[in-house]
Amino acid sequence: MPVGFGPFPGPRQIPTPGQRTPAASGRTTISVTCLTEREAIRELLPACFEPGAHPTITVEVQQIENLDWLAGRGYSTLGVKFPVTFLTGTGEILEGDFLAVLWENLADPIISGREELGFAKLWCAIDETVRTGHRRKFAASWLGHKFLEIEVEGMREASGPISPRKPLLHYKYIPKTGCPGEADAAYAVMTPSANPDLVVDQRYTAEGRFEFLKSNWEELPTLFHIVNRLARMPIHGLCAASVVYSHGGKDLSDQTILESPQAEGLAAPRLGEPEKR
Repeated sequence: MPVGFGPFPGPRQIPTPGQRTPAASGRTTISVTCLTEREAIRELLPACFEPGAHPTITVEVQQIENLDWLAGRGYSTLGVKFPVTFLTGTGEILEGDFLAVLWENLADPIISGREELGFAKLWCAIDETVRTGHRRKFAASWLGHKFLEIEVEGMREASGPISPRKPLLHYKYIPKTGCPGEADAAYAVMTPSANPDLVVDQRYTAEGRFEFLKSNWEELPTLFHIVNRLARMPIHGLCAASVVYSHGGKDLSDQTILESPQAEGLAAPRLGEPEKR
């Protein structure tokens, strides 16, 4: 929408044929992964997903530059994901990472990603507050209120093979207008792991930490329920971190709906108790 003007000229609709230059884009990915608890993950999953064998939470910042579909501009993202399993309609158990929420600091990819792909995208400001040779620190905020800090330090060049990529899993849910509790769309979606145009240039390992800062309704009227739930996630032991510099990538036109024997029409996902103010 708005439909009267033609398709939204986003990542999958470049106005002029031949303008796709995915290899020109650059990407910096800063990830921090910590051990948590299976039941804490289960509370945040739609009913068709189950926590994976290793209960971890990963918070990941990406800085994306020189995107063709933005005429050379870029933006940043902040994602939270958990390892999960999904039972497909054919009885196959699919392993992947469930993207619980993805904040971005530009409206355009949020709109196209929610409507076309089913990503759980929201807006926030994402600022890099510290950058040295071996340390990087970021803060996420909403209209001046900071709700997350994430930091990596002790960066050292990584050696050995790159771990295989896993599918990224989502749950697309769009409510039906005028019908509370009913959905126009409610189903699992997969971003396949294959990304042949992505080239890793440098990799570093590091120590990392993140902290979601508990906030009240007055501070975060539309995000407090998400931030406070993530702030309650138990964290056990040290957190592993990585910094990856890469270029290239795909436009996510391979996004796929997942059929599940657990689906019953347009059923709502598993919902926890409403967050109290």
